[in-house]
Amino acid sequence: MAIALITAAITDIKSRTISNRLNIMIALGAPVFWIASGMQLWPDMLIQIGIAAIIFTIFTGFFALGAMGGGDVKLLGAIALWLHWIPLVQMLIVMSIAGGVLTALMMIRNRINKTPGPIKVPYGVAISFAGLFVIWGDQATKLYERYFNHFT
Repeated sequence: MAIALITAAITDIKSRTISNRLNIMIALGAPVFWIASGMQLWPDMLIQIGIAAIIFTIFTGFFALGAMGGGDVKLLGAIALWLHWIPLVQMLIVMSIAGGVLTALMMIRNRINKTPGPIKVPYGVAISFAGLFVIWGDQATKLYERYFNHFT
């Protein structure tokens, strides 16, 4: 998933699009992850699908308002298939902060370059950063616990 998130960020920077194929690949990887991590069909997998559906529905509303692109919404839905609700909430918080910083940087860039018109923010960068942050944070915590428990 990390490689897919990096790819999403790069393509969003270059073309302001996140491909449907990439989002589908992320989504299809989730069931493999569920099985590998020992999730049960009931209730674990069905709850995960429900959470992803809720996230997709909420952010579809932002798309309808013109606040997000369709690829961003699909990316969030695909990521939501991978993350339990607590890391997902953490990801959404980090995404919001990163998105605000990214928007501010884009505003500054447009003013320096005197670019007219609305700011086109590659929000997939903020989404990917937040996803990687949560994934890395979980792995860093596990490494720390393994190291700490080894010496105590």
